[in-house]
Amino acid sequence: MPVIKSAEKRVRTSGKARQHNASIRSRISSARRKTFEAFSTKDPDASDKRFREYCSILDKAAKKGVIKKNTGVRRKKRAATALAALLAGARETVSAPTH
Repeated sequence: MPVIKSAEKRVRTSGKARQHNASIRSRISSARRKTFEAFSTKDPDASDKRFREYCSILDKAAKKGVIKKNTGVRRKKRAATALAALLAGARETVSAPTH
């Protein structure tokens, strides 16, 4: 344990920050899992809703410094690509001629 008073405070504050950051990272993981589960159901409305929630959580985490900005952008892009593929597949099945 530290002897200096300011070092003791740093131990306390860094411990609190670590717990807070861990909870935000957990929220990101949960949102990602729910988003990709919604993609696998092939429901465009639910998928779009989950995607927006996931992007919001990533943006907030990047803003607070829990994840880096480019990490958030990369994860959003990967999810957006998956959503676009899902929506393109949904459009093809809707617009396909039924002879």
